[in-house]
Amino acid sequence: MQEAREILADLCDQISLPQDGLDDLTLTGQDPVLPSSFRIGTIAQTSIALSALAAAEFWYQRQMKRGGKRQAISVDMRHAAVEFRSDRYLRINDGPPPELWDKIAGTYQTGDGRWVRLHTNFPHHRDGIMDLLGVPHDRDAVAAALGTWTGLDFEDAVNARGIVGSMMRSPEEWNVHPQAIALDQQPLIGVERIGDAPAQPLTSGARPLSGVKVLDLTRIIAGPVCGRTLAAHGADVMRVTASHLPFVAALVTDAGRGKLSTYLDLNTPEGRDDLTQLIGEADVFVQGYRPGGLAKWGFSPEEVAAIRPGIVYVSLSAYGHEGPWAMRRGYDSLLQTASGINYAEAEAAGVEGPKPLPCQALDHASGYFMAAAAMATLARRARMGGSWHVRVALARTGRWVQSLGQIKGGFDVADPTLDDIGDLMEETPSGFGKLNAVRHGALLTDTPAYWARPSMPLGSHDPVWPD
Repeated sequence: MQEAREILADLCDQISLPQDGLDDLTLTGQDPVLPSSFRIGTIAQTSIALSALAAAEFWYQRQMKRGGKRQAISVDMRHAAVEFRSDRYLRINDGPPPELWDKIAGTYQTGDGRWVRLHTNFPHHRDGIMDLLGVPHDRDAVAAALGTWTGLDFEDAVNARGIVGSMMRSPEEWNVHPQAIALDQQPLIGVERIGDAPAQPLTSGARPLSGVKVLDLTRIIAGPVCGRTLAAHGADVMRVTASHLPFVAALVTDAGRGKLSTYLDLNTPEGRDDLTQLIGEADVFVQGYRPGGLAKWGFSPEEVAAIRPGIVYVSLSAYGHEGPWAMRRGYDSLLQTASGINYAEAEAAGVEGPKPLPCQALDHASGYFMAAAAMATLARRARMGGSWHVRVALARTGRWVQSLGQIKGGFDVADPTLDDIGDLMEETPSGFGKLNAVRHGALLTDTPAYWARPSMPLGSHDPVWPD
């Protein structure tokens, strides 16, 4: 098995990040830190460390004219793994833990003995499942209806309707699946030059990303984690959504730390005009629509690069940009099921049915990959100019997670409770009340990561950049 430093060296190569910073990096801890047969601690530690290395490199380049030196970085594995499930530990005004799942979400057995997983947190996905099965919003009714389906027929029917669900596969089944084969032809973190623009030399700044403007058009976990990470290193991050789009309240609060938040309806000319104005001053554009999804409004990578030459456009997808499933919707939990991760975890634990990882590891790792690639590419832009497109896919991250292998004794550690991780929490004010949440897991000696803005309800700010 690769050691963490070897993994990080490979990740640095993926995003053309100089490896000099590895000499100043301290990694502590060892797996297991969460109950899993997969190397969750290593996955969390290396992905968070990659983002910290990219931030430190960007800051170093900003300070070079002033004789700057590199700063020390440390990432503890336990802290990193806890941050990978930060939404579980979130508390508002000392209240109860947030409710994250709809009551019919989860796993069911179909009539042919296969297992399927439903993701029904958004009303239109929930209602689509109920309509397909002809049942009310009741778990027993869903289970009875699924007993009349085969797993594969149900998965195909769900995705044909544009809603979401997946059938559990073994790792061996997934390895030969056409989408897995297509994913293996795609880089873990793709970075491509998509246009010409002059080099943009860096000025000095108090924080790594001081003055960098980021548009965050994402929801749920991976994309919002990217924006939250960029904000932790000093960027002005503006989350863009619309009042009619559904959301998960706890995830908005947890991943909203450090961000501005505005409403824009891209179905209206006014909304598209406002976004165009914001893009004109932006450095990074982060979006989580399916491949090509923003083109219908005029905001494809090439179109955004024409509006703002020199943009770093970051795209997140579920299944990658090529292959028969490229246009399928998906979420971390569904991809864990479809790709054999739940199967392998259950087999290691000696239990029947899908067993999820102890966190949304695909989401969180992808989010830190996106943030790291955005920062590394901003540094490249400063040296060589250009407009750039970064691509990350949850399913491709899943292939990477599987490639790191499984460990023995992974379930011999306790699942940490809120009482166990009090030393990793911080209390801050927010637009929701007093917020207790997990601190950022990377420690930088000269530019500590922190969120200068409180988490606020969606739509709290006007669609203009701050002075």
